[in-house]
Amino acid sequence: MNHLQDKVVVVTGASSGIGAAGAKALAARGAKVVAAARGQEDLDQLVVDIEKAGGTAVARLTDVADAADMQVLADFALEQFGRIDVLVNNAGLMLFSYWKDGAIEDWNRMIDVNIRGYLNGVHAVLPVMLRQKSGHILNMDSVAGHQVGDGAGVYSATKFFVQAMTESMRRELGVREGIKASTISPGVIDTGWADKVTDPAGRKAAQELNAIAIRPQSVADAVVYALDQPADVTVNDLIISPTRQNW
Repeated sequence: MNHLQDKVVVVTGASSGIGAAGAKALAARGAKVVAAARGQEDLDQLVVDIEKAGGTAVARLTDVADAADMQVLADFALEQFGRIDVLVNNAGLMLFSYWKDGAIEDWNRMIDVNIRGYLNGVHAVLPVMLRQKSGHILNMDSVAGHQVGDGAGVYSATKFFVQAMTESMRRELGVREGIKASTISPGVIDTGWADKVTDPAGRKAAQELNAIAIRPQSVADAVVYALDQPADVTVNDLIISPTRQNW
């Protein structure tokens, strides 16, 4: 049975990488995708690609770090499709630096997107799901939310936060309200993240790590698996990593 058919799925960070691959995979399973990101051109192309493949998608330019903008996104999804069944909190930043580098701008950017962005998403869609008495919030985590690597202290801290918030949601919303909460924890995925690191030493470490990275499609397959479950089954966490990744 296909449990994704006609489900309305909001995907943040949908313009590239895991978000784009996940949006296409979900649309291929019959979901109605509401794609959100900060790159209009890439979002437009994503919608074209999904529609050409026979799927359904709409898109809206959105800054997840802006709570008001995320509320507008939720309202947009309701206007388009009348409900919100799933939120995939996917937009994120992985910026390597060492503590001695004092890369406070990178640290704050990760806090804004990886923590505030996820909270803003939950805040925007949860009232809808509570009214519906159903829903699923999938928070994209990381293996860095399970253990800490060199140069990834702040990034790991944001992902440990995601682990904690999702476990709290699982107990409070899943057990009491029937609204599912899950995480997927990817290892090194080739999404272009290494080139976004501004600190020179951090960028070098990131590029070396990215040499073993696997494709975003591998994570998209995990997203489909986690979401394509009956109402009484929740996939709590999936870890997807390269075979040669040693942490």
